[in-house]
Amino acid sequence: MAAQIHRIKVINDVSDLVPILRAVDSPVKLKLVQRLGENWLTIEDVQSEFGPEGVKALAFFDKLRLIDTRWVAREGRRQPDKSYHFYYSTININTTSPLGEISEVLAIAMMNPKEYAKLEQRIYDAAGTEGRFFSDVAEELGMSPTRLKGLVKRSEKLEYRGHRIERFQSESTP
Repeated sequence: MAAQIHRIKVINDVSDLVPILRAVDSPVKLKLVQRLGENWLTIEDVQSEFGPEGVKALAFFDKLRLIDTRWVAREGRRQPDKSYHFYYSTININTTSPLGEISEVLAIAMMNPKEYAKLEQRIYDAAGTEGRFFSDVAEELGMSPTRLKGLVKRSEKLEYRGHRIERFQSESTP
């Protein structure tokens, strides 16, 4: 039996609370997080147990870099299947933030999906197909850095890479 690796997700930036809160914002996501914490699951496993919403959640977890992958051989198959497991066993929240920033981050995490979709689309359009520097997008859209980071980290279509905002391309969807 392989030894369990204990990994800790440390949250030092207040905007990192948004994806953690969004990772468990529905019963399907919550149950999937729990199952991925216990077992390695393939996309086929996720599809059969959680349906399309589970596969979509898996892609979101991949974007957030919350899942680990490995290849597993299954009996009766020629090729191994990619399987997924929740990467962290513990989350350590270690941040101090002005009240205005923490309020904004929590509001973004709980924002109405329709209202959020409009903001997400504005950022998606501003980032373009090649991506853009974070500060350029923030200035163009008139958003504070904390607000923009929180909105991007909530998104299933965008990601924050280095100092750029880019459109997200998932590797975990079939």
